Amino acid sequence: MRRRTYLRAAAAGGVLGTAGCLGLGDSNPDVALPEPDREYTSEELPYPAWGQRVPDVTLPAPVDAVEVSTREVETPSLLTFFYSHCNTICPVLIQTMRSVQTHAIENDYADEVTFLPTTFDPERDDAERLRTYGEEMNVEMDRGDWHFLRPESTSRAKSVVDGEFGVTFSRTHPENMDMYMFRHAALTFLVNADGYVERAYRTKQPKAETIIDDLATVRER
Repeated sequence: MRRRTYLRAAAAGGVLGTAGCLGLGDSNPDVALPEPDREYTSEELPYPAWGQRVPDVTLPAPVDAVEVSTREVETPSLLTFFYSHCNTICPVLIQTMRSVQTHAIENDYADEVTFLPTTFDPERDDAERLRTYGEEMNVEMDRGDWHFLRPESTSRAKSVVDGEFGVTFSRTHPENMDMYMFRHAALTFLVNADGYVERAYRTKQPKAETIIDDLATVRER
């Protein structure tokens, strides 16, 4: 299922955010967090948003030699989308997730959250590269709560990351550059254990403290 696209230009340009003026009510039994104050409804956004099911996809986690199905994760989860050769937005997204992981470990709820960063550069982000990248980012890779997901091909990355999650990305040219880069949107999702989106943080600099607070509410549900 492809997300709605008529607002994509606005999303890519940074128009959409968490602030807005429509308060359409917080009554939704599928989520723990109240509806965010925003301009658009979930149905109008080009990505999965508050109260909607997370896309039903299964992707390899090559570092762990397993597959992960997004709707079968038994804990609340955090998802974001990156590529390991990025030196601007992606390190911030991964560092934020790592900060949440560190807080979970230090506060004894590490078994109550799963981290699912997903690459859209499967050509370079193989298992060896992802493990090295995780170590460089000081991720606790061997606890079983962190899985780097890797679509099997560039076409699969496009259909999942862009088509299902609404995270736009485009590779720089020329195509044969060894160190090609990507222009891409920034999104981090907080999904509850029942597979519903609690928050879609559409920002290049998500705040770990905000995610930790939101996660606490979701965990206590």
